[in-house]
Amino acid sequence: MNYIDNDTYGIYNDTDNDGPGPGPEIMGADTLIGNDVVNHIDENLGDIKEIMLHMRTGKVAYAVLSFGGFMGMGDKLFAVPWKALTLDTVNKRFLLNVDKERLEAAPGFDKDHWPNMNDPSWQAQVNEFYGTDDAA
Repeated sequence: MNYIDNDTYGIYNDTDNDGPGPGPEIMGADTLIGNDVVNHIDENLGDIKEIMLHMRTGKVAYAVLSFGGFMGMGDKLFAVPWKALTLDTVNKRFLLNVDKERLEAAPGFDKDHWPNMNDPSWQAQVNEFYGTDDAA
């Protein structure tokens, strides 16, 4: 799935970069839910299930990535710092520079037990794993 497929409002209909429309620098959050995430060797790492906003700064803090399981059962969720993701506009997906085996060991959670994402120790653990700083 990609943001073009999710575009119910026609946000990305205009492919002329000089014309109207938000372009790849400003995108609709709802169109990013379900987007595929792959790594540098094109391994599927899952898809984006949710986008977490930092309400005081208005910035995107994390993309919640689903990985593993079968048909939605047993999926492990990961809060990936937004800074760790890169938009691949050619293939309409996101890149995350993490090996699949390493992602399996990432700090994760299940859909019924979300962490306190505002907890500084949790944030530090996640940022250390993905090699991002803690500034949102």
